[in-house]
Amino acid sequence: MPLFDGLGSGGEKTAVVIDLGAAYTKCGFAGETGPRFIIPSEIQKPGQQQTVKVVQYNINTEELYAILKEFIHTLYFRHLLVNPRDRRVVIIESILCPSHFRETLTKVFFKQFEVPSVLYAPSHLVAIMTLGINSALVLDCGYTETLVLPVYECTPILSAWEALPLGGKAIHSELNRLVAEQCTVDADSSTKQSVPAVIGNLCIPLDQIKLDSFRTCFVSDLQRGLKMQAAKFNLDGTAERPTPPPDVDYPLDGEKILHINGSVRDSVMEILFEQDNEEKSVASLILDALVKCPIDTRKVLCENLVVIGGTSMLPGFLHRLLAEIRLLMEKPKYSSVLVNRSFQIHVPPSKPNCTAWLGGAIFGALQDILGSRSVSRDHYNQTGRIPDWCSLTSSPPESFYDAGKTPPPLMKRAFSSEK
Repeated sequence: MPLFDGLGSGGEKTAVVIDLGAAYTKCGFAGETGPRFIIPSEIQKPGQQQTVKVVQYNINTEELYAILKEFIHTLYFRHLLVNPRDRRVVIIESILCPSHFRETLTKVFFKQFEVPSVLYAPSHLVAIMTLGINSALVLDCGYTETLVLPVYECTPILSAWEALPLGGKAIHSELNRLVAEQCTVDADSSTKQSVPAVIGNLCIPLDQIKLDSFRTCFVSDLQRGLKMQAAKFNLDGTAERPTPPPDVDYPLDGEKILHINGSVRDSVMEILFEQDNEEKSVASLILDALVKCPIDTRKVLCENLVVIGGTSMLPGFLHRLLAEIRLLMEKPKYSSVLVNRSFQIHVPPSKPNCTAWLGGAIFGALQDILGSRSVSRDHYNQTGRIPDWCSLTSSPPESFYDAGKTPPPLMKRAFSSEK
């Protein structure tokens, strides 16, 4: 049972807070300082060896409904161990989440588990609640993409968002290639065998090998990173790569040892900061978002950078990010538009991968506000849909859907204008 059970308004039980990520899902109870469980966002279907990802956008509604139903059932009855009918739900979502996915997820909660109410909260907005500030430029470097969204006076500036498909997934793909090409394994009878040649004889999956290799990697500083990029894209071969860090021997199955080259440890992370043909990188997303913001908001946003997401926990990431921003500010593209150069990064009271969840837990502990902003089961049964959080007309308080109550005239006009 949660720590603050029964302390809410009128003895109402604390809400369940779920951050459904592409790689991992954080779940727990409102009012607590951290999630109870962090589990992979996947399920194991009977008769299949491979797991199925929960967050999928390119499958039909029936299949997605079945996957989400089984995963949410696992959250409630294997991990949280609470009755879903007794507790509200706060769901942390990305602004890029398709309507098809959120509508299917809402149907699972209301139709299958009959929760009292559901509240969708944008991850970038609730992240700044952990710091007690109203304005910030939030960078979420997660598994599938890196998304930047400015928030000014608790209002997301949706016209200024920037995103790139760079994150943990891109790093794992590059790491998989480098490990197969450059790393070797010492087996029982032979040494320095290639990883693809011995992977079938190992008792651990390939994903575990990639995870073990990932733990030894780090982000280099700016000068070293620029030299590695110059050597990588130098066609005439004149640029030299800096001296790589020491190799690492990582134990695998039994007496098998994985030799991870030093060049793999530092070069794999450079894909986050290498500019593509459009001169886009993780660092340039912040400056491009600032350029799109109103000029009177830029100074506050520059001085309040918030970095969240599991990929941002890489050693050296924040230091390299600030260095890249200062380097890009020397270009005329940004120096002629952005005057303020005082960039400062906040340190949230939690790990970057749990910052958004903690913001949702803080919001979910405010029982009065949670009740007025959530969408109740009665409202969903009457309308059959979930309003978007960024809609100019907010959803009606659930109290107006009680028997014998009707919204006031102003509220009626607001609700009737929803699309």
